[in-house]
Amino acid sequence: MMHGLIERSEWRDLEDKVEAGARLCDKDARRLFASSDLNSMGVLANRAAERKVGRRASYILNRYINYSNYCILSCQFCAFARKKRDADGFELSIEQMVEKARKALALGITELHIVGGLHPALPFDYYTGLLRALKALDSRLQLKCFTAIEVLHLSRLSGQSVRDTLVALKKAGMDSLTGGGAEIFSPTVRQAIARGKETAEEWADVHRTWHRLGGRSTCTMLFGHVESASDRVDHLRRLRALQDETHGFTGFIPLPYQPENNAIPVRHAPTGFDALRTIAVSRLYLDNIDHITAYWVGMGLKLAQVALNHGADDLHGTIVEEHIFHMAGARSPQVQTEADMVRAIRDAGRIPVRRNTFYEPIRVWEEEGQSALPAS
Repeated sequence: MMHGLIERSEWRDLEDKVEAGARLCDKDARRLFASSDLNSMGVLANRAAERKVGRRASYILNRYINYSNYCILSCQFCAFARKKRDADGFELSIEQMVEKARKALALGITELHIVGGLHPALPFDYYTGLLRALKALDSRLQLKCFTAIEVLHLSRLSGQSVRDTLVALKKAGMDSLTGGGAEIFSPTVRQAIARGKETAEEWADVHRTWHRLGGRSTCTMLFGHVESASDRVDHLRRLRALQDETHGFTGFIPLPYQPENNAIPVRHAPTGFDALRTIAVSRLYLDNIDHITAYWVGMGLKLAQVALNHGADDLHGTIVEEHIFHMAGARSPQVQTEADMVRAIRDAGRIPVRRNTFYEPIRVWEEEGQSALPAS
C-alpha cells in the first residue's frame, strides 16, 4: 500500500521504481537533490533500507588511533595535517600505538581504525611492524587501516607496486581498507580542495586491487563544500560502478564537511536538512551497497539518530579519540558509550545490533533491559 505522503508528492514514479527494485538513474538522483520534500524522500529511503536489513541498525565498538599528522601534502580542506616545523604535530611510536590499543581492548573494542598523514620519513617497516604488533595483542582484533592515498604513498616508499604493497600489509595483519580520501571525485573540485592528492582513478584502483585480493573496504564522500549536486551524483555513480565490478564495499559513509581551520572559503557546515537528504539519496541510488552509515562525529548523535529514519542503518562506532573532524571544527563528543549507541538506536524505533568491521552482526539487542543475544 502506498504511503499517503508519496501519493500526494512528486515522487510517485520513483516509488514505483523503488517498489520494483529498479535502479535509479543519475537524473533521478539529481532530481532528489533538488527537492525539498525530505519527508517523502525519507519514506522511500527507509523502504530501500528495510529491504536490506529490516528494522535493524548497527554500531561497532571501535577506537580511532592516528599514528601521525605530519604530511607531505597541503590539501586546502584539511585541518589535520602538519609539517615537521609545526608545534602541534605529533608522531607515535609503535610502542605508544600498542599501549593505546591495549587500553582500548580492555574496554571491549573489536576494531582499530588507523590512518595518518603522508609521513615524510617513517620507513615502510614501521607500518608492517605496527600491524604485526597490534595483531599480537589479540588475533581477533580487526585492523581497519589506511586510506588509498596512504597506500599509494607506501607503494612509492617501499618501491613496490600497489598490489604488492597491499599484499604485504595484508600479510602483516591489515583486515580492511578505510574509505577515506575519496572526497569528491570531480577533477575540478579535487583541484580546488585537495590539489596534489591522488586522482579519482587512483583512489578507485587501490580499492579495486584490494577487492581483487579478497579484501573489503568502505567508501566515503565528503559533501557540503564547493561541490555541486551534479558532482555528488557523479561521485555516487563512480562508486556504484566500482561496486558492480568488485562487490568489495561493505558500506558507504557520507561525511559532512567541517569548515573551520582550513583554506576553503566555506562559512558553515552542511545543514541538517542537507545531511539527511544526502543520506536518503545515497540509500536510494547505491542499491548495490548494503549499508549506509550516519557518521555521528560529523553530524552529532541526535541528527545521526534521525538519519536512521532517512535511509541510514548504521551509526558507526564508539571512536574513543577522533582528531581529523575535531581539528576541523566538529563540536561532537570524542566518544560514545555502547549504552549511548543502543539507546539512540532504540529511540529511533530500530533494533540495535553490535557489528564487526564487515557489518556482520555480533550481538542483537531485542527488548529494552534484555541482555544482548548472540547473532543468529
